[in-house]
Amino acid sequence: MENEINKDTAENEAPHALVFADLNIPGPDLTPKQIVEHLDRYIVGQAKAKKIVAIALRNRTRRARVESELREEIIPKNILMIGPTGVGKTEIARRLSSLMQSPFVKVEATKYTEVGYVGRDVDGMVRDLVESGVRMVKKRKQEEVEERAKESVNEILLDAFLHASRPRRAAPPTAEQFAAQPEIIEDLESGAAQLDRLRERYRRKLEAGELEAFKVEIEVPDSQPKMVEIFSNAGIEEMGVNLQDMLGNIMPRRSRKKSMTVAEARRILSGQEAEKLIDMEAVTSEAIKLVEQSGIIFIDEIDKIAVREHGGGGQDVSREGVQRDILPIIEGSTVITKYGPVRTDYILFIAAGAFSSSKPSDLIPELQGRFPLRVELESLTTDDFKRILTEPRNALIKQYVSMMKTDGVDLDFTEDGIAELASAASRVNQQAEDIGARRLHTLIEKALEDISFNAPDSISGAIVIDKNHIQKYLKDIVEDVDLSRYIL
Repeated sequence: MENEINKDTAENEAPHALVFADLNIPGPDLTPKQIVEHLDRYIVGQAKAKKIVAIALRNRTRRARVESELREEIIPKNILMIGPTGVGKTEIARRLSSLMQSPFVKVEATKYTEVGYVGRDVDGMVRDLVESGVRMVKKRKQEEVEERAKESVNEILLDAFLHASRPRRAAPPTAEQFAAQPEIIEDLESGAAQLDRLRERYRRKLEAGELEAFKVEIEVPDSQPKMVEIFSNAGIEEMGVNLQDMLGNIMPRRSRKKSMTVAEARRILSGQEAEKLIDMEAVTSEAIKLVEQSGIIFIDEIDKIAVREHGGGGQDVSREGVQRDILPIIEGSTVITKYGPVRTDYILFIAAGAFSSSKPSDLIPELQGRFPLRVELESLTTDDFKRILTEPRNALIKQYVSMMKTDGVDLDFTEDGIAELASAASRVNQQAEDIGARRLHTLIEKALEDISFNAPDSISGAIVIDKNHIQKYLKDIVEDVDLSRYIL
């Protein structure tokens, strides 16, 4: 297991090519097959969806290598994923953004309303994406100055130690005292030498980690209370200016001295010193460029704003209005954010919905045309559930085994136990609502309920989770349709 983890870490840390070399935007140079192989580690099945998104991501790399004049004419091919909940739509998009080192944001279509209604305007999704890009670039810049920040932190901590250990001195000698007693100069030089030696001794102990539990007194900024809270969900972002930042400039933050351990002080000071070493204007400029060229917006529940022909009136007016508001962002427009204007022409949009009570053709024609790539995700079978439980790097069984081990309980899932759990999930999904792999979370929690509650007080050691154990805890729920609808 440990070798697999190390291998996975090494693969993730492999050097990446500059696919946007002339734009100075780093990113991994991966083929569609390599992208699918990465997705296979975490997502079971859905080969068609993986293939389409892999091609869409590779096309970004191809576009980056085209001469700049023609590159401006190449727009991303947005994707519409159709399928029931819990089959991997969101997970595919999330893993893609992590793999491609791209700013990513997941939004719910139902959270947005037409301009003039109470709720968030659709421009907010772009602002959220920019915030994600700024955080990503800022983190990378902070890692680049980590060593310099660490040195600065050590100097601050040394100053704190020396200040605490330095005895109170009398008033400095006057010129007359210097003239009358020349030996004062020798005493001062000797004291400075002692202070230097003491500082070096503390430095060695600090670098060796011997002082982490010691208390020091450092200055920390006061937390500034929020001065303005208006428009609820719409928030300050919809005003086009950041009032909090403006008020912060008028009334700068004050600092106060606080006593804490060296370990706690190091954590606080590291962030502060790294902030001082990075150029936020450069961070903002790079983040906007990164968002414009490689950002990904995942719009979930898009089927909920589809207008059905028989729906006529009521909220359908607002739903169609949301579609029309989203349309210019997907087509390509400029959105004003607090970091500056952002073009959406080359942002990749991935929309998803179950379309159980509507169909893609219920979307307005203009919006349909902006999602030329469509893929239908398949419902999960019993075999899929078995694979989900065991194969992915973050498989559910691996998670529960690791968690319970922290309480001294060694869970041992047998083959027939896993098969019974997968079969139960499949049967309940057929009897009640089909919620895909999310059903496994409910069932495994029910099957391990008593073990989780009693550990570590009265349960420890090895416990076998076999078919009989699964049937004992899930039999009533699986057999009683009404009960399963109520509990699950």
